[in-house]
Amino acid sequence: MREAGLVEVEDPSARFVGEATAAPGSVVLCAMEGTRPLLVEVQALVAPTEVVPPRRVANGIDRNRLAMILAVLARHGGVGVGGADVFVNVAGGVRVDEPGADLAIALAVASAHRGEPLSDSEGRPLACFGEVGLTGELRYVAHVERRVAEARKFGLAPVLGPFVREAPAGLLAAPTLRRALAAARRDRGDLREAA
Repeated sequence: MREAGLVEVEDPSARFVGEATAAPGSVVLCAMEGTRPLLVEVQALVAPTEVVPPRRVANGIDRNRLAMILAVLARHGGVGVGGADVFVNVAGGVRVDEPGADLAIALAVASAHRGEPLSDSEGRPLACFGEVGLTGELRYVAHVERRVAEARKFGLAPVLGPFVREAPAGLLAAPTLRRALAAARRDRGDLREAA
C-alpha cells in the first residue's frame, strides 16, 4: 500500500528468500499461490519441555496438518519429538494451505530436532516441496516445473521433492520421507551432481 493506492509486488520470492537463513530448523518451501510460484521460509523450533502434553504451535500452516506430519516423522522418519514442544512458523506472515508444504515442515522440524542446518557449502538453505503420505511416501503435487524454476532463479538447486515422470533439471527426487531426510543431510555439493 502506497500513497497512490495498492502497488503490485513484482517478485515476492526475492523478499522471502533474501531473509531466509541457513540455520537449524530453516528450509525454503517452493509453494504455489494459485498458479504463481512463491518461495517462503519455513522455520521450526523443537525444545524440551516438562509440560504434558507438549505444545504444538503452528503459524501459517494448519495445526492438524502439523500433528499429522509429526506422527509420520516419528513412525517413518525416525524423528520422535513426543517429549518436546514444537513450534513451526512460515516467515513473513504468509499462510500456506497446500499439501506441497508437508516436506518443508518435516525437514524443518527434523533439522531443528537434530540441531543441524540443511544448507549447501555456500550457506544457502535447502529448497523443497512435496506432500507426505501417512505411510511415509512423498506424493506428487502440481506445478513441479514452476516450483523448481523459481528456486533455481535464486540459486537454490537442487530442489528436493517427490518423483515425477519427467523430472525437470534441478529436481532431486526422493520416493519416501526417510530417503528425503537422508538426502537433505548429505553435503548438497554432492547432491548437485546427482540432480
